[in-house]
Amino acid sequence: MLLVEDDEGDAFLVGELLAETNSGIDLLVATSLSEARQRMAGVDCVLLDLGLPDAQGLDGLRQVLEMSGSAAVCVLTGRSDEHLGIVAVAEGAQDYLVKGQVDGVLLTRALRYAVERKRADENARRLREVELRQAESARLERGLLPQPLMSTDKIAVHTFYRPGRHAALIGGDFFDVVQTRPDQVDLIVGDVCGHGVDEAALGVELRVAWRALILAGVPDDEVLPALEQVLMSERRLQEIFATVATVRLDLDANRGTVRLAGHPPPVLLAGGRVAPVPAPGGLLLGVRPRRPVAFDLEFDTEDWSLLMYTDGLIEGRVGEGDERLDVPGLTRLLQEPDSRHVALPALPAWLVGRAEQLNGGPFADDVAMLLVTRGGGR
Repeated sequence: MLLVEDDEGDAFLVGELLAETNSGIDLLVATSLSEARQRMAGVDCVLLDLGLPDAQGLDGLRQVLEMSGSAAVCVLTGRSDEHLGIVAVAEGAQDYLVKGQVDGVLLTRALRYAVERKRADENARRLREVELRQAESARLERGLLPQPLMSTDKIAVHTFYRPGRHAALIGGDFFDVVQTRPDQVDLIVGDVCGHGVDEAALGVELRVAWRALILAGVPDDEVLPALEQVLMSERRLQEIFATVATVRLDLDANRGTVRLAGHPPPVLLAGGRVAPVPAPGGLLLGVRPRRPVAFDLEFDTEDWSLLMYTDGLIEGRVGEGDERLDVPGLTRLLQEPDSRHVALPALPAWLVGRAEQLNGGPFADDVAMLLVTRGGGR
């Protein structure tokens, strides 16, 4: 406990009161507010006199409360003023004690109760912060991971999202699905670098901007350059970038157009085979503006699935070395005999489970996936 008291006699008396009860409280003494500031480290409780050489009354209390951190603060003063005591507690003091009206037992009990009340207040505050953060993450998640905007029954879309281990902070992974014509469906999966509210909010902006561009009928070649403009104007730091994979499906022609901006390629399951789409990788959005190269994907069968995902799925380790799962490892997982017995809606969750087994635990990064299937899906 730190006693802030400029009267040596009163300081001696407080020490005696604590000693006579064998309280076990370690007492430090500061004779001024400036000295108290230097001795505050590691203190559980501050016992403050309101009449100090460099601070008087409630002004001194406010300064101590500001510097005390998680320490409880009690007032010990010679002024028996009920109104002042009420105001002091309202300002944040845990208790208001009057000199000459407390003995050792009462003083020790008041100090211990004050510390416990302060701890309870701190725990309640932290719990409230967690609840607010969870509510904020839920709102952002709804913006990052919307319901597909489509009505066709020619394909099915299965979505998946798993947050990483970053203190329950949502990241900037996002996806979206928009149907603009009976035979045309657009899909996007993206990832803003980093974790936290700012990155998630930027991911929401990019997703909403992409949906608006698609619904507005902007030519396919112009969508990602426009999205990059949004990223560069809205990001808080120049170092922030995003990776994106988009697919435009022509359902009548049974073909698609794939564009990658620094994002891992989709994986195609068709005819009993599994292979990544050999689309050019392209540059990250926000690094050096350049139009991604379109890759024409022809489906040879009416039964196929296309898996789009963020890099959190493939960055996990394989075994005890530094080897990462990467795209070849993901392809091998999809080729395992057990995977063929997994229903397509459950396949993304199964993939994450298998990859986490190889990683030896949960992923550090978020994972978002879109699985688009047609016919039998394989």
